[in-house]
This record gives sequence, C-alpha cells and structure tokens, in this order.
Amino acid sequence: MMALLPLLALFAGAVRTVVAVAVVILAIAFLLDWLVRTRRINPFHPMARTIRRFVDPMVTPIERRIVRAGGSPSSAPIWALVGAVFLGIVIISGLDFVLQGLVAMIFAASSGPAGLFVMLVKLTFDVLRLAIIIVVLVSWLPISPFSGWVRWAFALTEPLLRPLRDIVPRLGMFDITPIVAYFLLGILEWAFLRMVGM
Repeated sequence: MMALLPLLALFAGAVRTVVAVAVVILAIAFLLDWLVRTRRINPFHPMARTIRRFVDPMVTPIERRIVRAGGSPSSAPIWALVGAVFLGIVIISGLDFVLQGLVAMIFAASSGPAGLFVMLVKLTFDVLRLAIIIVVLVSWLPISPFSGWVRWAFALTEPLLRPLRDIVPRLGMFDITPIVAYFLLGILEWAFLRMVGM
C-alpha cells in the first residue's frame, strides 16, 4: 500500500502541471481575443483572424449569456479567462481533496481500527467544509440551490447554518455565517479528536 504513495504524488504533479499549462494557454488565447475585440490589435491582421477562428468558438457561448444579460460582447474573453482560472482551481483542489483522502485511507488501513476511526472523523468534517464552500460559491452564481448537483451541500449545511444565522449578525449585505461555521467545524474536529485521544 505504501508503494502507492510515490505514484500518487507523481500522478498529482502531472495533473497539476497539465492543468496549469492549459490554463496559461487559455489565458493567453482569451487575452489575445480581447485585444482583437477591443481593436488594440488590428482585426484584419492575419494573426487576428487566426485568433478569432480558434478562440471565438470557445467564447461564443459566454458571449451570448453576456449579451442576454445586457453586457458588452467585448468582455466575453475576460469572463472566459475568469472561468478558465476558476475551473483550473476547482480541478486542482478537487484532485488534492481526493488524493489526501486516498493517503489518509492508506495510513488508516495500516494503523488499524483507531486509524480508520480518525480517517472517518476527518472525512466527515472535510465533506461538511466542502459543502459550506459549495454553498458560498452557489450564492455568488446564478445557480438554483435546488439544482441536483448542489442540493446535497445545502441539505448538509442548513442544519448547521440555520441556528448560526440567529446568533451571527450580518455585516451590511454580507452573511458571514458560512465563514463562522467553517472555522467552528475546524475547532469541533480538533476538540473531538483531542477528546478521544487521537
């Protein structure tokens, strides 16, 4: 089992590198497309036509949404760049989460029942913290909390967040309850593991 750790580390490094290179290439392409759309690069230049031919198909769906929302079509490449960076962060974070879980399972399996118990406690708290992050991200995006792929996060966090909303005051229009809940989960995890002597 321990022989898997170097392979997991090598796999994680390769995926991080591929994602980072892909995000950098997309960032350059979207930036060049923005320069063409805002006429900082002559739109009739051969390089501009090449950029438009390869980059526009990726940006067109975002451009449609922006135009429907009343925005400027020239801002579509910038939003595509933000989306590419966000997607890269999500992929790398998700990979790290899965790999940390695999490493924890390998160590837990070699530590016996006590190690498995600690792994389950940590995994439970990690899933709750991940659900809080998803709830916060969904609140910033035009995604329904009843959507199938985020409903589980709301179902897990609402029993924790609802009582905290009565205690934690809002800061203007900002609800800091998820931040407080995130840190409370960390404290509860630490206290619980100390209490059981782990």
